[in-house]
Amino acid sequence: MKKTVIVGGNSGIGQSISSLLENENCVTISRNSAVNNYENHQHYQVDVIKDEIPEINDVASLIYCPGSINLKPFGSLKEEDFFNDMQINFFGAVRTIKHFFRGLKREENASILLFSTVAVYQGMPFHASIASAKGAIEGLTKSLAAEFAGKIRVNCIAPTLTNTPLASPILRNDEAIERANLRHPSKRINSAEDIAKTAVFLLKDTNITGQIIRVDGGLSTLKT
Repeated sequence: MKKTVIVGGNSGIGQSISSLLENENCVTISRNSAVNNYENHQHYQVDVIKDEIPEINDVASLIYCPGSINLKPFGSLKEEDFFNDMQINFFGAVRTIKHFFRGLKREENASILLFSTVAVYQGMPFHASIASAKGAIEGLTKSLAAEFAGKIRVNCIAPTLTNTPLASPILRNDEAIERANLRHPSKRINSAEDIAKTAVFLLKDTNITGQIIRVDGGLSTLKT
């Protein structure tokens, strides 16, 4: 049976995607123990950056969710910050894609889904490290979509700030959430489910590839 592998499927956006795919055959991979115990889901507790990635048959879709929010003035960023953000956001994705590539290309309508940030398209202060790493993800998305054309669809979602545990230091109280909401033309930031619904749509579609889908409440394109 065809499977969807969700790396980082135990928290935030990944967990929300897993929930929407409750009745599908999924494999979640994360550094933590399983959160959802759905009947059709299997879990591996693995750090894909440094551990051996499990062999999984019949993988038709791969979703790489791990990310970081490392917001500092450039003068305060160390080279180690850039390296760590690249490890989590970019090299982990590359390592995972290389591991599952041969299986994916044997499947009909195979799909890879990655994640960027609105800060790549719209320059934002204090985002130098994370925007650089996610910019690499957008370049990887388009390059692989061209290289795998006709075999594997490759797309990327670029969200604005999303209310997940990863963002809790920024969204630390109701006032901070409201200020963030008001910065967006839609007057709200994302929920994890906003992104998960877009992810599931991209998995099901058969003719979208090489796209950066901006789920950002209009932040990158509208001035209100």
